[in-house]
Amino acid sequence: MKHRNLIRMVSVLTIFSLLVAISPFYTSAKKYDGDVDSVATGTDGMVSTSHPIASEVGADILNKGGNAVDAAVAIQYALNVVEPMMSGIGGGGFMMVYDADSEDVTIVNSRERAPAGATPDMFLDEEGNVIPFQQRVRHGTSVGVPGTLKSLEEALDRWGSRPRQQLITPAVQLAEKGFEVDGQLAQAIRSNEEKLSLTAAADVFLPNGEPIHEGDLLVQSDLADTLKKVRTHGNDAFYQGEIAEAIADTVQEFGGTMTAEDLANYDLTIDDAVYGNYKDYSIASMPPPSSGGTFLIQMLKILEDFDLGQYDVRSVEKYHLLSEAMRLAYADRAAYAGDPEFIDVPVNGLLHPEYIEERSSLISLDSVMADIQPGDPWSYETGSADYEVEASEHDVDSQPGETTHFTVADRWGNVVSYTSTIEQVFGSGIMVPGHGIMLNNELTDFDARPGGANEVQPNKRPLSSMTPTMVLEDGKPVLTLGSPGGPRIITAVLQVFLNIAEYGMDLEEAVQEPRIYNTHTTETWWEDGVPADVRGQMTDMGHRLQSTSNLVGNVQTILIDYETGEYYGVADERREGSAIGINRPGKGGGGKE
Repeated sequence: MKHRNLIRMVSVLTIFSLLVAISPFYTSAKKYDGDVDSVATGTDGMVSTSHPIASEVGADILNKGGNAVDAAVAIQYALNVVEPMMSGIGGGGFMMVYDADSEDVTIVNSRERAPAGATPDMFLDEEGNVIPFQQRVRHGTSVGVPGTLKSLEEALDRWGSRPRQQLITPAVQLAEKGFEVDGQLAQAIRSNEEKLSLTAAADVFLPNGEPIHEGDLLVQSDLADTLKKVRTHGNDAFYQGEIAEAIADTVQEFGGTMTAEDLANYDLTIDDAVYGNYKDYSIASMPPPSSGGTFLIQMLKILEDFDLGQYDVRSVEKYHLLSEAMRLAYADRAAYAGDPEFIDVPVNGLLHPEYIEERSSLISLDSVMADIQPGDPWSYETGSADYEVEASEHDVDSQPGETTHFTVADRWGNVVSYTSTIEQVFGSGIMVPGHGIMLNNELTDFDARPGGANEVQPNKRPLSSMTPTMVLEDGKPVLTLGSPGGPRIITAVLQVFLNIAEYGMDLEEAVQEPRIYNTHTTETWWEDGVPADVRGQMTDMGHRLQSTSNLVGNVQTILIDYETGEYYGVADERREGSAIGINRPGKGGGGKE
């Protein structure tokens, strides 16, 4: 692969007249209307996040000599404050780090775990029926043991060059002094008013019983105090002592089983990426318990021989092939994916060339597959499934979670692609009183019915769709991708990559292009811009499409051109994010101290 072919720079450069200087050293292009993404360029690094304040925090760290991991840690702390509905220290995530010194990609896996008291049938009622999803979300049994803080400390210990105290301070100040609420947060509060009103979150987001409005100043004093304790004492302030006891007490108050011992016993893992190729492109992505990397690569391999680029980018053929590949992959995902500490995931079989050929042969250009079933990847593996194999899916497809994704690259070649979450918008809706911590509802990512690969078990991590990804050339990342959006994440990353690899789009066009999403059990989601006549043709073929448009993901991405030394960043217009390029006249700093 020649990475200069990843992006046509000319059309990007025409945007740069819009760039707005926000410091002598970095520039940011923010969204000026509904048709233009945030896009930026830099010579010394890049930050792309879904919130402008978080982008500025990360850019400031890079500008002051911090490296990509330093900036990523500061960004995640800040997002806890300015995007409290999407991620935070009450949740978990997957941080993918490329270390330029070792020339290696490493995963810091802080996925939440089920507490010791969790049981396989805890999402069933007394008659054995599945408890409705929204009831499960708001119950203490939905809350997994958080891992985010552990991952930030682990990353700093391994790769950081700046102390935690420096990196968390912007978040402390934002929580203590407040920040102006944007439209996205205001809308999230309004949409989740009932859920928030039932917990201590009401005092923060619904003062005097009314939701915070866009333009209001949001102060989070309890959260500021918590962050100060973490700033002084590190992880111990959260996983032991007063805060751990308060988290456990709150979860139990809402019917869960979590104890302070569960928090003290939380373990993250350091994982290897899952790798695959698409034509001349080399891809590193997320291993189990995320389904993201395995099934992103599986869909790409299924599509590879169809030569997708021969069809118009908004043609019925393209959308049909995408939809069918998605349906096959999600049937396999529902049957075989889970936590590899508890079950055997047949990753090699799922990506085996003969299995890919077997699955892709089921796709016809002229008709829609009537009944999608999982295949048998175990026939290409040693061993067999140690769980019931069926393409069941827990009932969240119509209400997928959110999360946030961001990406950072520094001038020394270090790169971070990081997706973090509290699952649904505002997670469980449960806030820890006196501490300002929004708790996740991550355990609803388990199958509600026992028996399958993704059943609830104590200390187990639920299946995820998070897909932080790097495209590599000669072992170096030239492109990062990632998105929020629950199970939609994998398809969002898939389509942005294909827009570049198959259609030669520049970075902005690739992110802007309308996307679809489908599984083996759902109607096809489609975004505005998918032509009405094409949707009609798909319906005539037998596809089931939703009646109205819905967004599919929110991709933050960076491209690195090693030949010119330029960094290009795009923040998806589907949220109010920004990309900031770093342009420093001086060098130095950034090494591991």
